Amino acid sequence: MTEAVAARQAALDFGRTRSRTATWLKRCSVAAGLTLLAGCNTLLPSGGRRPPPRTDSAPVSAPAPTENVVSADDSRHKIALLLPTSGENADIGQSIANATTLALLDINASNIRMTTYDTARDPRGAAQRAVADGNSLILGPLLGDNVVTVAGVAQQRNVPIISFSNDSGVAGRNVFILGHLPSQSIDRVVRYAVNHGKKRIAGLVPQNVYGQRATGSLTSAVRAAGGTLTAIQPYDRTSQSVDAATKALAQAGPYDAVLIADTGRAAMAAAPLLRRNGAGTAQFLGTELWNTESALAGSIPMRGAIFASVSDDLYRQYAQKYQTRFGKMPFRLSSLGYDAVLLVANIAKDWRVGTPFPVQRLTDPQGFIGIDGSFRLLPNGLNQRNLEVQEVEDGKFVPIDPAPRGF
Repeated sequence: MTEAVAARQAALDFGRTRSRTATWLKRCSVAAGLTLLAGCNTLLPSGGRRPPPRTDSAPVSAPAPTENVVSADDSRHKIALLLPTSGENADIGQSIANATTLALLDINASNIRMTTYDTARDPRGAAQRAVADGNSLILGPLLGDNVVTVAGVAQQRNVPIISFSNDSGVAGRNVFILGHLPSQSIDRVVRYAVNHGKKRIAGLVPQNVYGQRATGSLTSAVRAAGGTLTAIQPYDRTSQSVDAATKALAQAGPYDAVLIADTGRAAMAAAPLLRRNGAGTAQFLGTELWNTESALAGSIPMRGAIFASVSDDLYRQYAQKYQTRFGKMPFRLSSLGYDAVLLVANIAKDWRVGTPFPVQRLTDPQGFIGIDGSFRLLPNGLNQRNLEVQEVEDGKFVPIDPAPRGF
């Protein structure tokens, strides 16, 4: 993944405007090769009721990025998928769309009709068409500012939204966000660091909305963990700015660990400057953004760095299935699309066709389990995920503290 694409994927929302059943986790296998977990409310296909779709055929090309045409259909739930399938974010949008297709095939969701609407040029128009076509639920959109636009249309018709955004500012009033929230990854990694002796924490944040949110999250996380925040320095991603920011951190006083709240590639660029300018043996901490940068695993200056993220155990198997069907690897964000479909399909078992989507089912306090592990949606529209802590070691990310099981 190029730096430009990685940065775009990492900052899709924050770089734009605003934005038991009582069974615990256990593993079993699916003939298609996808390991699943059973626990909380398990979304992953069980594999026991039907054979999985074939994956030994030639790769299937993704459909052209055009909108589907909705025909009269009173026997299935109509779900709208709003994504950028053209324009600068088309690659990410199409990857999520492919993931929803894969999920529908995996679970044989014959009671769901999903229609894709392109949000690249006119998100409001896409939302208006989706509502006019009689869709009872919207999955998407991707960008935080688009969520605001789409919600303005959907809320007039009481159509709930499950967005792939990670912008907490757009959640609420039947708008739920599935994106991985930086505040949660920052809190998790800071708590781990402080509990393991890294009491004095510094922060290096980009001068953008993501950096602003990270600043607030870091301040709260350090305080809650009982640590000391020595300093937070912003930078504009130029080498001169990063150099000056790292020097300012050292001048503010010694620190045991420093959070680099940026992409993995940006962290790799900052690491040598931090060491040269007074970081000493301080540990580098990261956010969920690092999980999308494979090159970081092989970076010598980053060895020993830690970050909090969703587990990749199930994602790796999902990615292999995706590659077999579509002939290329998915974007890391695409798992949100897969899990969104499984979440809706799980609810659709008891949802009568022609009635409003039962929004209250989304906020089951037991939570759900999908490709990205256990999560739950909250009444305020935010999500809560159980994250693991991973360490950069010799070319790979090694889990060193597993995600909690259940809520």
